[in-house]
Amino acid sequence: MSLLVVGLSHRSAPVSVLERAALNADAQVKLLQDTVAADPATEAAVLATCNRIELYADVDKFHAGVAELSTLLAQHSGVGLEELTPYLYVHYEDRAVHHLFSVACGLDSMVVGEGQILGQIKDALARAQDLHTAGRLLNDLFQQALRVGKRAHSETGIDRAGQSLVTFGLEQLAASTDVPGWARGRTALVIGAGSMSSLAAATLARAGVGEIVVANRTFERAERLAEILADAEGATARAVRMDAVAAELTRADVVVSCTGATGLVLTADAVAEAVAGRTGEPAADAEATTGPGVAELPPTSAGTEENCPLDLASVQGTPGFSVHGEAAVAGMDAATLEQHAAWVGEGTSLLEQGREHDAGGRFTPEADAGLITALAEAAATAGRVPEYRRPEPVAGIPRPAPAVFLLDLAMPRDIDAAVHRLAGVRLVDIESLAEASADAPMASDVDQVRRIVSDEVAAFGAAQRAAHITPTVVALRTMAADVVAAEIARLDGRLPGLDDRLRGEIRQTVHRVVDKLLHAPTVRVKQLAAEPGGTGYADALRTLFDLDPETVAAVSRAVDNTDEKDRPA
Repeated sequence: MSLLVVGLSHRSAPVSVLERAALNADAQVKLLQDTVAADPATEAAVLATCNRIELYADVDKFHAGVAELSTLLAQHSGVGLEELTPYLYVHYEDRAVHHLFSVACGLDSMVVGEGQILGQIKDALARAQDLHTAGRLLNDLFQQALRVGKRAHSETGIDRAGQSLVTFGLEQLAASTDVPGWARGRTALVIGAGSMSSLAAATLARAGVGEIVVANRTFERAERLAEILADAEGATARAVRMDAVAAELTRADVVVSCTGATGLVLTADAVAEAVAGRTGEPAADAEATTGPGVAELPPTSAGTEENCPLDLASVQGTPGFSVHGEAAVAGMDAATLEQHAAWVGEGTSLLEQGREHDAGGRFTPEADAGLITALAEAAATAGRVPEYRRPEPVAGIPRPAPAVFLLDLAMPRDIDAAVHRLAGVRLVDIESLAEASADAPMASDVDQVRRIVSDEVAAFGAAQRAAHITPTVVALRTMAADVVAAEIARLDGRLPGLDDRLRGEIRQTVHRVVDKLLHAPTVRVKQLAAEPGGTGYADALRTLFDLDPETVAAVSRAVDNTDEKDRPA
């Protein structure tokens, strides 16, 4: 059996696709059950967050496993397989382990280094354990991922590179102001009472907001969160029912929403009415404003070089865009994609900026050839090079200071994207957070975390390979013990007058001889099996000693059952 992961994330798919593919709790349960019922898979776990959906499975066939897992993801997400496929990525065996360990350390998060993902991985494992879809492999994998993530945060300064999505979102709302100074004395409305909403409420309380109002479909959960905020954080907090959100919206300065709703919680009209109620003026569509003061944006020069492998004709003249290889390529990680990205700023592409100049200030052909070759290799590997455009910046259009600040952390979105266009409103959502995080500087500790991940992947692989041969070694020693017992019984029949002292001495001598003969080979075969490519030693051992496959399988089941009993709840 082999580890396989098929998924999509903010690095491979636009937010619009992630929103439509989002899985609620019931859909995740059904997906797990259907996965283990499928032929190629014996174990399954789903890691579903606001910016990733990943299905992990232990499969016996790679191609059949990829086809089955992709089909199941499409069926349960409601997005057609043909539409979903370009955004899927596949990781197999060690690359799958490396991917999950990187995710656990926050290296693949929208905000690099954030620690919330550890809780989400823990929840994914607990769900799979409750449904009995996680066997020995996935239990070992996810528990080790949690340990690797904790090690990365304790041994490095990765926390300095990132923060929670909530903190990052609030920083984007506060713009150039520090969050405590911006939040102090304001009234906050938190919609939802789950883990993300609870974290947002606690963060706002610590920042010094004047009052926190919690709204939730289950009123009792809203009351409980309000009580926790009052007791633990000393905040002024109260709970309201969802039908009171419209009224509370007119009083709130800050709104944070993160629910599991499949539709919009706040429409653009509802937000516009709330702004009008606060300011006494209608919240006009700010982006509809035009005037002679709007400056022309310079055209981009990216893609104009001769022999450039990227077809950028469709984006010529746009103020900014990025191009990157298709994310459905197995093993192509985010760093590789980012390496080949071309961001445009002020009319000059990174392709031009990165080229070396000769003594006369001219671009050197060698530098051109190297850069173009790198881009061509990325395009050839991916199969095609799709484009994703950044929103065009609005230049010279005056906007009033925000009267309401909204943070949408839900996937799919809770707040209508049209709210971005309303004057007097600042909305930060998953899509704008993704754009902001792309420009965030990487901390030096990231390299150290990557080394930790690589070391842990190697150690995990060695442990799994060694564990794979253990049942065979146990079966071999069991067979040897049976042979010794049979020979001792035969000796007793031939020499019935042998006294007990001599019989005991003979038995011990024979056991010592067998143990010494088996010791060096079994120790060495475990060492060899732990090395890369060592999985064949178990088969060789079974063949050489003609071990019964059912005996080996029985030992393996016994080991798994023992691990299950010893596993913490």
